[in-house]
Amino acid sequence: MGDEEELRELEARYCSYGDTVHYLDEPPFFERCEGSFLYDAGGTPFLDLQMWYSAVNFGYANERLGAAARRQLDRLPHLAPQYLHREKVELAAHIARANERRFGLEGRVQFNVGGSQAVEDSLKLVRNAGGGKSRMLAFEGGYHGRTLGATAITSSYRYRRRYGHFGDRAHFLEFPYSFRGPKGMSKQEYGEQCVARFARLFESEYQGAWDPQASECEFAALYVEPVQGTGGYVILPPGFFASLKKVLDQYGIRMVVDEVQMGMYRTGKLWSIEHFGVEPDVIVFGKSVSNGLTPLSGVWAREELIGPEVFPPGSTHSTFAAHPVGTAVALETLRMCDELDLETTVAEKGAYFLEGLRQLRRRHPMVGDVDGLGLALRMEICSPEDSFTPDRSAAEWTAAEGLRGDLDGGAGRKVGLVLDIGGYHKNVFTLAPSLLISVDEVDVALRLLDQLLARAAAR
Repeated sequence: MGDEEELRELEARYCSYGDTVHYLDEPPFFERCEGSFLYDAGGTPFLDLQMWYSAVNFGYANERLGAAARRQLDRLPHLAPQYLHREKVELAAHIARANERRFGLEGRVQFNVGGSQAVEDSLKLVRNAGGGKSRMLAFEGGYHGRTLGATAITSSYRYRRRYGHFGDRAHFLEFPYSFRGPKGMSKQEYGEQCVARFARLFESEYQGAWDPQASECEFAALYVEPVQGTGGYVILPPGFFASLKKVLDQYGIRMVVDEVQMGMYRTGKLWSIEHFGVEPDVIVFGKSVSNGLTPLSGVWAREELIGPEVFPPGSTHSTFAAHPVGTAVALETLRMCDELDLETTVAEKGAYFLEGLRQLRRRHPMVGDVDGLGLALRMEICSPEDSFTPDRSAAEWTAAEGLRGDLDGGAGRKVGLVLDIGGYHKNVFTLAPSLLISVDEVDVALRLLDQLLARAAAR
């Protein structure tokens, strides 16, 4: 029995599948990684266009961030959260000051371990600020995690079906997904229509969300991803958030922005909400803040929501929150970002990649839509007959084919391609390459996608 075969038997017998997504009957084993590539046991390189769900924005085995982790391991690798260490304080200050510059708002930062846990912390913040209101607003297609509270504001029922609800399930609003919106309506018009439908909830008490006599709204907060992640990297029309925020402010509803996937310059800004000209009340972040080296997440909130007078010590707790290694790596990540001018480079490489995707769409009828913001890019796989009907099976087949590792990488080299599938119909390749990807590597990615699409058309 080969080593890999034995490992697969051990997994089948002893590993819970509850924390794993088995898109394939036999997911590949990888042995090492570097930059934009994963490598299998035979040394075959796989160009990764999803980078661990955008957790490794700055490349696998990033030398500078790895060195920061090693320094912290040698100096202060552990510390109980009731004590202080320099990296936690400096990281919180760095993020809070960055938000003061961006939004003109004073606030504080609280750390946790994963994105879902940070969402749970944010739920406590807005429920506390809302006088204990438990009802939330969220969007169709939104994803905020799989802990009990986070699933209540995630629109997919399959994450809640077996476990019931934690408090009230969110009221889900229509997201202006223009490719599948009303025919003949522009992206901007569709966005305006969605805001108008939302505002209608407050026209009178009989829409069920507003008490005009008490001037009180039923909802504590709206949760939103400025660019939907699992929902398929849907890019919103300009002006949508500004119009939406006016309604929220009118009725005292907080805006919680989930930046777990899109934060840390994925879209060319520190926070993707910066593209839309509004001031958030709460920002949830995670994943790439520590480049995936150690779990770290957090919440930034306005001072009036998170100051010690309203959110005192012990309001939340995790043994591993603000872990010294995680905060040390995150602090180095932000310092590195300040030096690299990512606002310029991510925008330039994203525009170049998107133009390449547009050319692929013109050559391959199965590509119904492409779009992007920075290096958050989407390719929607559809029936070639109308370039619109979702084709989940073709998307799944194409992604699996990329993992065979037999694509022509040039110079006689065989390579693979790692793709992630999202979207409302599970037919969208959500492309999140390393933010440090080279233009040459973008060209390789486009050539490999071209090969895969041709194979899919001929199957």
